[in-house]
Amino acid sequence: MMETNSTDWRYTVMPAVFTWLKESESGALEIDFDETQKQAAAVLKAQGKGGSRMGGLVASGTLGENSYLSTEQRLSLLKSLSEVAKEYSVPLISGAAAETKEELAKIIEGLATVGVDTVMVMPPKTKAVPSDEEMYAYYALAATAAKEAGVTIMPYNNPDAAGYHAISTDLLRRLAALPEVTALKISTTDVSTIETLMVENKDLKILAGVDTVTVHAGLAGACGGITGVGTIFPKASVTMQEHVLKGEWAEANKVSQAMNSISYLDAQPLLMEYLKFAMGIHHNDADGGLRTLGKKLTQQQIDDVRARYILAKERLEALDLLD
Repeated sequence: MMETNSTDWRYTVMPAVFTWLKESESGALEIDFDETQKQAAAVLKAQGKGGSRMGGLVASGTLGENSYLSTEQRLSLLKSLSEVAKEYSVPLISGAAAETKEELAKIIEGLATVGVDTVMVMPPKTKAVPSDEEMYAYYALAATAAKEAGVTIMPYNNPDAAGYHAISTDLLRRLAALPEVTALKISTTDVSTIETLMVENKDLKILAGVDTVTVHAGLAGACGGITGVGTIFPKASVTMQEHVLKGEWAEANKVSQAMNSISYLDAQPLLMEYLKFAMGIHHNDADGGLRTLGKKLTQQQIDDVRARYILAKERLEALDLLD
């Protein structure tokens, strides 16, 4: 059984919520702030079989149309969702990425002004691969900016995703020691990185970032996770985390296997488009609120996502894990 603090949000799963859209008078798609708030609140209300809930709110990330929003749109979205986070007494978490450490510091300062509590900091968006020392300087300035803004940071290692520089295990160790680092987010199907870090320092707080390996990451030592699929099936996701924290690995794995067909989508390049479409099926989204500013899916992709959603729903229903 994992030793936990029941009031520590890092020992929970946190939903990476979708940004709902609507048509403006001109016919262009714009953020539907009211519906986005309503749906985020619905996820935070959901309980697992053991009675616990999601412990944080991740907004304007990959699943939140982040790469398609302007800075102004993004800050407005986060400000509206900060109201939901405050209502449910959970931290608001969002991401930041930049080419230079100076640009990154400004982004962190801006996020703090709209209510973000923890900033997931991606590696620098440079073509050339930075050295560990350059990467450390980038994160060290982020930590300084966070301290001045009154927020914390979470270095985000996403080595499986195209366009992201990997953070070495040695560097992750150094970053974890920065006072402003509240946790490390590790999004990879190779959970051996988590195990290596935890063997050396059992006090580390690591959050898993890929739905397919949530249980495996917990077994390796991750204390919590950030979930996309859990936004669609929150009761199942929270229940699975309850089992992980109790060391009930067989029960946790049953839930993981039930969600396997749809969790697969969380590790694909078009995860936002896939999971948003699945959420649309889940909500019978006739009004198109879950349309996306991203890529249009082919009919083959649509059929695949629909089949994966239906299979997961049937399996979860058999476990009494539908909301």
